[in-house]
Amino acid sequence: MYGATALSLLADLQPPDDALLSTSRFLVNTHPINSEHPPRHHIPSADSTTSCRAFAATPILMTGDLDRLLGSVGKLLGMGDRKKGLGDFALDLLLVAGMMATGVYLARNFLSSLTNTLADPDREKHEQARLQAKAHLERLRKGKNAGKPGEDASDDSKASRRGPKPEELILNEYENLIALEMVAPEDIPIGFSDIGGLEDIIDELKESVIYPLTMPHLYSHAAPLLSAPSGVLLYGPPGCGKTMLAKAVARESGASFINLHISTVTEKWYGDSNKLVRAVFSLARKMQPAIIFIDEIDAVLGTRRSGEHEASGMVKAEFMTLWDGLTSSNSSGMPARIVVLGATNRIHDIDEAILRRMPKKFPVSLPSKEQRRRILQLILKDTKTDPEFSVEYITKVTAGMSGSDIKEACRDAAMAPVREYMREHRASGNSMSSITPEHFRGIRTEDFFGRKGGGQILMDNHAKHSAKASTTNDYEDMVEELG
Repeated sequence: MYGATALSLLADLQPPDDALLSTSRFLVNTHPINSEHPPRHHIPSADSTTSCRAFAATPILMTGDLDRLLGSVGKLLGMGDRKKGLGDFALDLLLVAGMMATGVYLARNFLSSLTNTLADPDREKHEQARLQAKAHLERLRKGKNAGKPGEDASDDSKASRRGPKPEELILNEYENLIALEMVAPEDIPIGFSDIGGLEDIIDELKESVIYPLTMPHLYSHAAPLLSAPSGVLLYGPPGCGKTMLAKAVARESGASFINLHISTVTEKWYGDSNKLVRAVFSLARKMQPAIIFIDEIDAVLGTRRSGEHEASGMVKAEFMTLWDGLTSSNSSGMPARIVVLGATNRIHDIDEAILRRMPKKFPVSLPSKEQRRRILQLILKDTKTDPEFSVEYITKVTAGMSGSDIKEACRDAAMAPVREYMREHRASGNSMSSITPEHFRGIRTEDFFGRKGGGQILMDNHAKHSAKASTTNDYEDMVEELG
């Protein structure tokens, strides 16, 4: 009987005080056992209720008594009499080892990642940038090393344009972010032959920038005197071809081209912008010959003012300090083959110290009559024109327009034959799917005067020309001031 066993076990407890005897009586009275039925939950009787009251009135068990009671209950269940063998110890060891392995796994996969995230919140971004930069630079290097068909791989000029060796492309996390801004020359669709009216500037860019940068062996006899300038500035009204010139320089030179955006060197963490600026020049040194292009440079390196934010002033100071370092010679005694190329239509807003570091300045002003004729010929060379179309007349009426404005005027004029044929086709009830470009007529001179033919382009051009007159005079004054 379970009750008798409980009494004998409780009697073994030392010392057998009144509280334990009351507990034993409570167990016997409230748990009568029938040998024919298994023990179940039993509803206490009146006698058992009295025993419960007596049990409730007993003093609280002390800690030592409770431990002895729990040990006795363990004997009751048969757990205390079983001795541990070798298999039990092995099972315990396996259990402990499993718990330790689980702890190590959790610490390695969860706690470590959480700790790294708290220590470096941008770790994932830097890792993605590293992988993307590695793939991007690999493609750039393959494109440089491939060369053109029939080109001698041992040629000195070709060797100077090749990318660095793989072991030299060990980049830090900031250089990886800047490497994503590099542009492959073969990805740029614009060359010098696609730019009209700027032949004089193109020739000077080739002689003073591209050739010294990509073929230093031809200019080494005069040491630094014939080296490429550390900075080149293209300035002039909007839409005159400054950005196109920069793209053409990147394509024709074959040098590493870093198209630096403002957002790239702007970071939320204090001091990271300075590190990104330093990474721009360190990456350019590893990838030289290199061109660092900054469009709208006045927004990045504008005039410093007393009320300027401290972080912005530090970025400009860091940029100028590293820029001055480009003129220092390397171990072979030659200056770094790195050029900072900037473009702006607000030259007055650029800091004077920045202008001093850009000795080559090219004004890209509104095109002259001859330049407009050349631009029109380039734009319309693959376009069907009417036999009576007059390039000379369009050249005359587009006076004061920029190259971008002329291109948009040609685009609108090219749509006139398309609209005309489609309207006639719809009016005749024919299917639009049967239209082919061969059915379109050529561009006529009157197509340049708007849809309603009221000389709209002349009026718009006159208004634009009047608005740009003062701006153009400012650029001309700056050209005279810069010499």
